Amino acid sequence: MSRGLNKVMIIGNLGRDPEMRYTPSGRPVTTFTLATSRSWNSADGERHTETEWFNVVAWGNLAEICKQHLNKGKQVYIEGRLQTRRWEDKEGAKHTMTEIVASEMLMLGERREVNHSEAAVAAAEIEGQAEEDEFPF
Repeated sequence: MSRGLNKVMIIGNLGRDPEMRYTPSGRPVTTFTLATSRSWNSADGERHTETEWFNVVAWGNLAEICKQHLNKGKQVYIEGRLQTRRWEDKEGAKHTMTEIVASEMLMLGERREVNHSEAAVAAAEIEGQAEEDEFPF
């Protein structure tokens, strides 16, 4: 059987402060949005900029680290995998959401204030993967 590859690496800025919740079993999960921008010049020399927004979800220890150390505007490197969820709401409308399930996070950008734990959490990996059926949202 051949193996596939689902790996995402992204550098961007947080669009909002992370939100942490707990699953019914007590497992922490943190969500936030990340914006990436790219710029280019068109054939007529006009400068263009495009921003793409990504939903990020972190589980377990990484979820706690993201909630504690990240805030709106912070530049981060996120590594993980793409996951698409589908659900139907109470009115019967179908929804789809594609998100990055983070496995690693590295804080980038300026260091305004260095604290004792920042070096220890600069790169954090989740041990194991999230249970696919545990989504508190």
